Amino acid sequence: MPNPDNLKGHEFKKGQSGNPKGRPPKLPHLDKLLDDVLGEEKDGITAAQAILMSLRKEAAKGNVRAAEILLDRAYGKAKQAIEHSGKDGSDLMFKVVVDE
Repeated sequence: MPNPDNLKGHEFKKGQSGNPKGRPPKLPHLDKLLDDVLGEEKDGITAAQAILMSLRKEAAKGNVRAAEILLDRAYGKAKQAIEHSGKDGSDLMFKVVVDE
């Protein structure tokens, strides 16, 4: 429960903002930043293409992580099973706890 004594002396004066400088400016949207960075070209190849070609090269050499990144992006991550029972195969029991 809030303590009203903590609020004394912290009231804002009428007509005075509690945040005189306003909200700080936001960074440009991440999508726009990524588009700008990955779309940069050098020797007719975009940064995104260069990254993918590098991943492909590493995957072909046997780098499993590079192959995983490429395959996950191309075909989606593999589905994973979720256990819906207790340790011994019994049903799970849920208990609702309410704080008062």
